[in-house]
Amino acid sequence: MSANRLIYLPLGGAGEIGMNCYVYGYGPEGRERLIVVDLGVTFPDMETTPGVDLIMADISWLEERQDRIEAIFITHAHEDHIGALGHLWPRLKAPVYARRFTGTIGRLKFEEHGLPADQITIVGARPEVVEAGPFEVQFVPVSHSIPESSALVIDTPAGRIVHSGDFKLDRSPVVGEPWADETFRAIAAERPVKALMCDSTNVFSLHPGRSEATLGDPLKALIAGARGMVVATTFASNVARLKTLAEAAAAADRSICLLGRAMRRMVTAAQESGVLTSFPAVVSPEEAAEIPRQNLMLIVTGSQGERRAASAQLARGKYLGLEMKEGDLFLFSSKTIPGNERGVLRIVNSFSEMGVDVVDDAGGLYHVSGHANRPDLEQVHTLLWPEMLVPMHGEHRHLREHARVASAKGITADVITNGMMVDLTRGLQVAEYIDTGRTYLDGSVLIGARDGVVRDRIRMALNGHVLTTVILDEQDAPLGEAWVELMGLPERGRTGRALSETMEEELSDYLGRAGAKVLRDDDKLDEAIRRLVRQVAMEEIGKKPEVTVVVSRLMEG
Repeated sequence: MSANRLIYLPLGGAGEIGMNCYVYGYGPEGRERLIVVDLGVTFPDMETTPGVDLIMADISWLEERQDRIEAIFITHAHEDHIGALGHLWPRLKAPVYARRFTGTIGRLKFEEHGLPADQITIVGARPEVVEAGPFEVQFVPVSHSIPESSALVIDTPAGRIVHSGDFKLDRSPVVGEPWADETFRAIAAERPVKALMCDSTNVFSLHPGRSEATLGDPLKALIAGARGMVVATTFASNVARLKTLAEAAAAADRSICLLGRAMRRMVTAAQESGVLTSFPAVVSPEEAAEIPRQNLMLIVTGSQGERRAASAQLARGKYLGLEMKEGDLFLFSSKTIPGNERGVLRIVNSFSEMGVDVVDDAGGLYHVSGHANRPDLEQVHTLLWPEMLVPMHGEHRHLREHARVASAKGITADVITNGMMVDLTRGLQVAEYIDTGRTYLDGSVLIGARDGVVRDRIRMALNGHVLTTVILDEQDAPLGEAWVELMGLPERGRTGRALSETMEEELSDYLGRAGAKVLRDDDKLDEAIRRLVRQVAMEEIGKKPEVTVVVSRLMEG
């Protein structure tokens, strides 16, 4: 019988920020029992994934080994860690374990997809242990920008792994549990840590991270000094920030209105799960419309410029009867995620045109990160002193820098990206390379990134589309003229004539002289028409459009 091995395989989240999905396995090679940590999403952009709603990891490798999956563990309720759960769980069908707040969000997702909510088991924090085949897993409370975030202690016959999840060293986080050095010191004292899989997001930030509690006074001062209505946006999941903003509004004698389904759902879930025990009273949008502007504060979704969120709706005009006016204040209590700058600037400029004063976090007064900075990461290295460190949750540059920092302290570290299966029983040796890709939620359907759907959409967006229709009679002779319909192309070409007419003339001329061999063969005719249409388009407008050819043949009766 072959020797047992302990494997680690990231399918998402290693070499990128978002779409987290990690696999651990223990057992004989090729027969390991598996656990999955997190099933997250990342978000599309119009340049590379137009029309796509969500992007998640390709779990084909896992699906082929579905009978070996013992459990799925969700570290916290951010979308990049839990957002794919409802979409992908039907392909895995393994028990899901999460703490109360995370499980509450997970069950809501299951209900939306018509899945059995009882497949999500709520578990307590360490020392409670979940046994999943050869794994014993404990949820360890850490501070982050969402309640009840957890690191995982994963005990195996081959050693102890600590999977950090997303975390920061916040000892006064306003909502949720504080970071505790002694907890992690005890984890390392109980059993040596074989491998630490560690958050790398803020490895380039060289100063110690700041606590959420430091924002209270600056926010109170800002809101107290505002003249008109105040609107603030932040991540809907940052329940601590929502509470800080709401308390600052209450201190300034302002009524509070939450706008955005995601925000209201997070506050309700936090209250139901017991992590949010006090929150100022809120009013409905209808009630807010009757309150004097100087006595009102809206807390809204859309900190990343999302077009359908409340911030963007307000930037375009009225939203649920509320609108911004000259002299009002709009606050971004958030950091713009790279790639979202254009959407955020669109909102900022729209408000500027209205005479609204926009305040962002350029000075660091109104937002703190939810991730550990480099000095904090080094402190965790020292607390756990693992045999090996594997950076995760970061772009390649983050992983490489984090590995360099750990190596400088004498800890074995290396860059492991999506698809690299590592045999931890043999150091950080890559055992196999797995073909990893992406799965797109396109409307209500899951499609593969390589299926060609989005590629064709991009081609049409860049080059336009031509529909060409030709009718042939019973003798395979053209019946009437060919006709052309254009989409996404200029009406007139370089010669000044209508582009569709130029194409139709060229096609009719070609069909009149085409040989019987071509006219009888749909494939040859399709190819000839396509080539001719693209040639005309190139001459007239300098583009090669996508072409659809419809050949209709009359049958002898």
